[in-house]
Amino acid sequence: MSDPFARHPENQASVLAGHNAVLTDRALLDALDAYAQEDAAGLVTSLTPLGWVAGSLEAREHGMLANAYPPVLRTLDRFGDRIDEVEFHPSWHWCMRTSLEHGMGATAWTSTEPLPHVRRAAGYIAWAAIEPGHICPMTMTYAAVPALGASPALAASLTPGLASTEYHFGLRPLDTKRGLLAGMGMTEKQGGSDVRTNVTVASAQPDGSYTIRGHKWFTSAPMNDIFLVLAQAPGGLTCFVLPRICPDGSRNKIAIMRLKDKLGNKSNASSELEFHDAFAWRLGEEGAGVRTIIEMVAATRLDCVLGSAALMRRCVAEATWHASQRSAFGGLLIDKPAMSNVLADMAIESEAATHVGLRLALAVERPEDEHERALRRMALPLAKFWVCKRASFLAAEALEVFGGNGYAEESGMPLLFRESPLNSIWEGSGNVNALDVLRVLQKVPEGVEAWHTEVSLAGDSRLTDAVVEVQKTLANLSDAASAEYSARWITARMAVLLQASLLIRHSPSYVSDAFVTSRVLGNHAGVFGTLPPGVDTDAIVRRALPVA
Repeated sequence: MSDPFARHPENQASVLAGHNAVLTDRALLDALDAYAQEDAAGLVTSLTPLGWVAGSLEAREHGMLANAYPPVLRTLDRFGDRIDEVEFHPSWHWCMRTSLEHGMGATAWTSTEPLPHVRRAAGYIAWAAIEPGHICPMTMTYAAVPALGASPALAASLTPGLASTEYHFGLRPLDTKRGLLAGMGMTEKQGGSDVRTNVTVASAQPDGSYTIRGHKWFTSAPMNDIFLVLAQAPGGLTCFVLPRICPDGSRNKIAIMRLKDKLGNKSNASSELEFHDAFAWRLGEEGAGVRTIIEMVAATRLDCVLGSAALMRRCVAEATWHASQRSAFGGLLIDKPAMSNVLADMAIESEAATHVGLRLALAVERPEDEHERALRRMALPLAKFWVCKRASFLAAEALEVFGGNGYAEESGMPLLFRESPLNSIWEGSGNVNALDVLRVLQKVPEGVEAWHTEVSLAGDSRLTDAVVEVQKTLANLSDAASAEYSARWITARMAVLLQASLLIRHSPSYVSDAFVTSRVLGNHAGVFGTLPPGVDTDAIVRRALPVA
C-alpha cells in the first residue's frame, strides 16, 4: 500500500509563479520599445514592481479567492432601514488596493510621468488577468475623467479623487475620501445598447441640481462613489453624475435591487439599480447625453482591448509553461510538432493584440495630433471587435493544452475562460462595434485615411492586395443593407491588416511572417494550430514562454 502522504510531483507542471510578468513578456517589452521609444526604459523600470506582484503566488491566490467568495448584497440593516451595501471578500480589497497603488485607475490623466497612458496600458496587460473582475471599477474610474470634461467645475472637483492611488472603501461624503471610484449606468431593460430609448427621467431642481427617477439594468460596482448615467431631461437624453452620498451627507436614494448571477466576472458586483428621485448633477448640456458620455465609452473600449490582450497573454503564458514541463508520448509537450504549432499560433495572436492595444494607448497621449485622433476613432472599434472576439477562442484552446487538468477549477483556466467573452459584450457587442466601423467609413474620411496610412507604414507588398480587396468590397456596397450585412467581414479584415502592419514594423520577422502568412494571405484553417510549414514555431514559442 502506497503512502497517502507522499508527494507525487512526477510529470506535473509547477504553478506559474515567482516571475516578473513585465520583464518576462518579450512582446510587451518590444511594444514599449516601439511606442514609448526613448521613454521605454523608464516605463519598464516604473512597471517592474507591478510585474513582480502580478507574477507572484500571492496575487494568483487572491485572484482565485475573490472569485470563490463573490460579493453579497445587504439591502437592509438590523433595524430594517435600507443601506444598499455590498460586502466583498478581503482578497477583492487586496486586488483593488494593489491596482490603485500601481496606477491602474485614473492616475494617468494627472500624472507627470512620460506617456502615462502607455504606461498604464502596459501595466494593464501585465496585471489585469490576475483577477479580471476588480478591473471593471478600475476601467470605469479611468474612463470617467475625460467625460467629466463636459463640466469643468465637476471635473475640477472630482478628478483629483478619481486620480488618487489610495483605496478608501466605504460610503462617505466625497470630500472626506482619500480616493474616489466611478461607475456608469447606461443600459435599461427595454433598450440595452439602444440608449436613445431610455425612459429614466431627470427633473431639474431650483438649486441647479436634478432628481433622477427610473432604473438601470446593468450597473457594475455599486459601492463606487459616483456614477455617470443617462436620463431623459426636458431637453432630451442627458448625462448626469450621481453620488452614492449626497452633499448634505445623506445616502442618495439609489436602491440596489439585486446582484447579477453572471457567467464569469464573479468577484465584481454587477447590479440592477432603481433611482427614487436620486440627487444628481448634470454633466454637459441637456440633450447632449450621448455626445457627453461617448468619451467614457471610448476609454472603456480601449480597456476592453487591453483586458482581452491581458487574458490572451496570461493564457499563452500558462499554456507554454505547462507544455514546457509536461511529458507525453516520449517527450515534452512543447517539443511536439502539433503542440508547438498550437502554442505558436496562440502566441502570435497574443502579440498582435498587445501591439494594437499599446498603439491605441499612444494615440490617447496625442489628442491634438490629427492623425492620432483619427486613428483612434477608426481603430478603436476595429480592435474592440476583433481582439475581444479572439480572446474567447484563444482561452478555449489554451485550456485544452492542459487537458483535464485545465478543466479543473484549481488550475485557474476555467476562470480565464469564463472571463473571455465579457470584453466582447461590454461597451458594445460585436455588431455594435462593426456598425460603428461602418459609420466611420461613411462619415469620417480622415479616420479611413489614418488607417490606410498606418497600414502602409509597413511598406510590405504582402498587405497591398488585401488592402485593395477591402477597398473593392467597400466600393461594391450598393446600399445600407448590404453594408450592414458585410460589416463584420470588413471590420475583421481591417483589424487584421492593422495588426499585421504593427507586427511587421516592431516584432521579429519570424513572428510577423507567421502572422501575415496565416492571417493575411489566408493560409490558415481558422483554428489554432494550423500555421503553414516554414514557420519557426520553436522560436515563437520560446519567445512566449515566461521565465520563472
